[in-house]
Amino acid sequence: MTDIELEQFITEYGGDIYSFCCCLTGSRQEADDLYQETFLRAIEKKQILDAEGNPKSYLLSVAIRLWKNQRRKRAWRKRIAGMDETGNEMAGTDLQAGSESSPEHQAVRKEMQTAVRNAVDRLPDKMKVTVLLYYMEERSVEQIADILRIPCGTVKSRLHQARKILEKELEYVLNE
Repeated sequence: MTDIELEQFITEYGGDIYSFCCCLTGSRQEADDLYQETFLRAIEKKQILDAEGNPKSYLLSVAIRLWKNQRRKRAWRKRIAGMDETGNEMAGTDLQAGSESSPEHQAVRKEMQTAVRNAVDRLPDKMKVTVLLYYMEERSVEQIADILRIPCGTVKSRLHQARKILEKELEYVLNE
């Protein structure tokens, strides 16, 4: 892969990768670091990237692996040194307003989006990543299985379990 192709991928997929990083980390500062590290790894491994394949899936899998490694390191440091985790700043709280014109509709919609985002953030990491890839990145079950290197059945199971958890947590929001 050439530098020009890599630059084109950054331009084409950069926004989606950054948005995904924001959802994973929950912090814009951590998302910035994860985003940069993802593309640094892509630059280091540019000979592996196939322009004809699915580079966005590759970049997503790199971001997920880096995020998991960071969380693992942070957990070890916390256990060893008793360090506190950094605060969780809500990423993407500036949601776009929908087609509703009244401020009440916009406020209700924003409240619902925040409730859904918070519920997804509370999911176990394995389910959270699967849900974000499926709904946010609109990846198929097979693509998610390839990205996470797990069987398709496991992806389906995680999605099913996550939906059940989210349904219970968001029952009050959905019934309003």
